[in-house]
Amino acid sequence: MGKNVMVMKMWKPTGLALAAIAATAAVALAVPSAMAQRDPAYAAARAAGQIGEQPDGYLGFATTPTPAIRALVQDLNIKRKAAYTASAQSTGSTVEQFAFTSGCNLIASTKPGEKYQTPSGAWKTRDGSPPERDARCP
Repeated sequence: MGKNVMVMKMWKPTGLALAAIAATAAVALAVPSAMAQRDPAYAAARAAGQIGEQPDGYLGFATTPTPAIRALVQDLNIKRKAAYTASAQSTGSTVEQFAFTSGCNLIASTKPGEKYQTPSGAWKTRDGSPPERDARCP
């Protein structure tokens, strides 16, 4: 008797596909990011280093969150996923591919003092140098 084996194929974007996804990701993030920027609780949590950008395109917790911070991040991540889903359809990519490229862009746009997660999963505080990003980032 044979065993069923599931094979996962890793997606390797071409330069043109990455450029298209990256350009659309920048536009798609403008709306959720703009809404978040107006929320004083979001700005305070980001400035305090409680939350930060993750390589997967979503916000994460750099410290143990309060229930209010957890709810805030969950709400923003739901809005990001909705934006990624709509944009992924228009670029012919998957939501995960689009979110990853968005994560690359969001980490690149962090400012000194803000937290971000490295590809290894460690949380770092951005300094004046470029952030540590995944080698596949455009």
